[in-house]
Amino acid sequence: MNLIDGIASYDVYLIYVKYVKIQRYIDFKRCKNTGNGGNMEHSFTYETKIGKITITECDSQLISIDFGESNPKDSNIMETPFIKEVQKELEEYFNGTRKTFQLPLALKGTPFQQEVWKALMTIPYGETMTYKQIAEAIGNPKACRAVGMANNRNPIPIIIPCHRVIGSNGALVGYGGGLHIKEMLLEMEDNKHANA
Repeated sequence: MNLIDGIASYDVYLIYVKYVKIQRYIDFKRCKNTGNGGNMEHSFTYETKIGKITITECDSQLISIDFGESNPKDSNIMETPFIKEVQKELEEYFNGTRKTFQLPLALKGTPFQQEVWKALMTIPYGETMTYKQIAEAIGNPKACRAVGMANNRNPIPIIIPCHRVIGSNGALVGYGGGLHIKEMLLEMEDNKHANA
């Protein structure tokens, strides 16, 4: 089911209000190495219902979620309390008991990518939007292709729900974790949403 059939100014206003609320959870500055040669980034891989995922954090802020066992260069492989909390919220999501996430994010991206990622976070659980609708929501209706590229660069899939963006004809199009995972996530949300 599409969130917006035709974006009116009121709908865009509501999305803007959500941006303001979301902004307090997001720091768009990636962590840097410590001065003593150490590194503040930590990552750990878990087996989940959709396969292996690797969670990376820095100073108790989520940097990335990668599909598979893919520990970022120079990160310490270590299960920190914050990574455990991220994994707990993800498991609750996979089990259908969580529909939103309350995790601080540290992201690095261009201003355009940041706007797209914030827009993705406004798509409710169990709903979808098209690339065109996202482009319209951020005030750049001709940027459908650029929205798709920003979607592809999303460093924190699931929590920043790029899987909820579909083609204008309803096709699933691409997904970093593979179309089978995108389909699995959408079906899971649709089933839980219908039973809510």
